[in-house]
Amino acid sequence: MATSESDDLDAERLISRFCGSLAPADRAAFRAAAESALAAIVCAGEGVAYRTLRDVWRAYFHPPTDQETGHHPFLPGSRRLSRLSDGSPIGRDDPRTGGRDRHRLKAVS
Repeated sequence: MATSESDDLDAERLISRFCGSLAPADRAAFRAAAESALAAIVCAGEGVAYRTLRDVWRAYFHPPTDQETGHHPFLPGSRRLSRLSDGSPIGRDDPRTGGRDRHRLKAVS
């Protein structure tokens, strides 16, 4: 049987894991909301606590914009390089290209 002290440590660990992906300014407010949400429910296990914290976390999480992550999709020169698009065409004219087809129907004298 688990003691209430170990249950508190598991909830604290879950709250800390969720705080890691939040902006530093939002962490204290999330922690207070998470603790009050966990106190309001009767936790039957870690799964119930996780689902409750997930719903609270969604209210505080704000994903970074493309500019914050360094991706500027519409600026010139910001396109990622690719060997397919930047390399030479696959079927380019080459003296070796199509040699078998050129000689296949050659008349034998």
